[in-house]
Amino acid sequence: MSEQIVVKHTADLKDAPEEFRNAVAKLVISHAVNELYGAQVFDEPAIALAPNPYAKWLTCRVAMEEYGHHVRFRELGEEMGIPAEKMTPSEKRPLSIFEFPLQSWEEFCVIKLLADLAEILQVEDLLHCNFHPLRNLARMTMPEERFHAQFGEDFCTELVATEDGRRKVQDAINRYYPMLPAFFGASVSRNNEIFRKWGIKQRTNDEMREDFLGRAKELVEDKLKLKLPPLAAAA
Repeated sequence: MSEQIVVKHTADLKDAPEEFRNAVAKLVISHAVNELYGAQVFDEPAIALAPNPYAKWLTCRVAMEEYGHHVRFRELGEEMGIPAEKMTPSEKRPLSIFEFPLQSWEEFCVIKLLADLAEILQVEDLLHCNFHPLRNLARMTMPEERFHAQFGEDFCTELVATEDGRRKVQDAINRYYPMLPAFFGASVSRNNEIFRKWGIKQRTNDEMREDFLGRAKELVEDKLKLKLPPLAAAA
């Protein structure tokens, strides 16, 4: 059950409870850091890996939009009074999924297919956030996140049309997919409890994780006719 509070403007945040203020700051910092880090370690390097001018053009668009997401979240954070240095990877450790060593075009397409699907679920959970500046930013960001996931699906579909491409995409899925369930956080999460208490987020980490696993299965097994690797049992 969420607390009945709505904050429509960043200027009104000062009147909100401290727990609410801290919770929205954590989310804004996390998005700012991870959007920047993802663009740096995956999207920008992928431009060189893209196989032709058309693919490079679309990859440039992806990189531009991911950097743009960082800029938007950072600007919101600064309006909230968060120091700019707290919204960089040097201050906050990025998610572990960014430790995947990108080496091929096929890997990048799988990352867009699956990691951006995971990000869509995170953004979906903010579309009705009762901190309206964050809700509005999620609504602005969502079409671009959907484009990035569609980019991954379209290029993976193109790649699996050949036996070599099919093998490489499956190999990338085998290595990358097992990292993604942890993206949604621990099953028991004090942060998530607070987010839901105040109506900042709507679902538990496990609910989002299960939704992701179902959507990933539909994409990989039903559409691409490939296989998802088994996942390690939760500790």
